[in-house]
Amino acid sequence: MSDIQRHHSDQRLSRLVIHGNMVYLAGLTADDRKQDMKGQTIEILAKIDKLLAEAGTSKSRMLTATIWVTDMRDKAKMDEAWIAWVDAKNVPARACVEARLGSPDTLVEIMVQAVK
Repeated sequence: MSDIQRHHSDQRLSRLVIHGNMVYLAGLTADDRKQDMKGQTIEILAKIDKLLAEAGTSKSRMLTATIWVTDMRDKAKMDEAWIAWVDAKNVPARACVEARLGSPDTLVEIMVQAVK
């Protein structure tokens, strides 16, 4: 399985997996969960930038994004951060769904796939 590279792994998951020219990121959440949905989204997007750069790619090469939010009434806050960050000329296919996340103070989780 040397053609699959796994990074930032523990017994549960790998935060970054590379296979060929495909880059897969695990669902990412904010470390500072005292922030509102916009603040958590901004933190997560910075993590995405860092991991994509580590894999040799960038947000302009994203294919898909799946976003989970705890309350659709706050989705506009997440969208505000997303729109300010995403490459407007290269937006990925995206889904956003409401879900109960891993802890009560986790308001948003984002998972993306990109190509190198």
